[in-house]
Amino acid sequence: MINVLFVCLGNICRSPMAEALFRDLVKKENLSDKIFVDSAATSSWHTGSPPHKGTLEILKKYNISSDGLIGRQLTKEDFEKFDYIVGMDESNMKNITAITNKAKRPQMIRLLDLTDHKKDVPDPYYTGDFQETYQLVSEGCKALLEKIRQEKNLI
Repeated sequence: MINVLFVCLGNICRSPMAEALFRDLVKKENLSDKIFVDSAATSSWHTGSPPHKGTLEILKKYNISSDGLIGRQLTKEDFEKFDYIVGMDESNMKNITAITNKAKRPQMIRLLDLTDHKKDVPDPYYTGDFQETYQLVSEGCKALLEKIRQEKNLI
């Protein structure tokens, strides 16, 4: 099983959106038996909370399931379980490294580094633009799935 974890600051906007989108892509490609997807936060602010209303609305708009999405905080154990840890912005990447405080076992990737954008995914909690975030996360998730397919010979 290939394990993929999406990480943002609060785990209520960007990372659960990425988890849901990526899960949907994996399901459509008939890879659900090969790829496990989850999300987490670098903070503990929203542990146990559902995704932000804006995230839920945008997922519903595109008919993507939000079932099972619940806020949780990144743990050191995640570095043993996950093969890919995908941060939404540079601050997340620094916090991910700080939480583990050890050598990088999983591949740690800033999501949009896999695209032509090479920038942070804007946080719609602050910008209010869930549509822009959805478009960028969708592009990043497609690129990530292609990367995993090639690296893990799932073609």
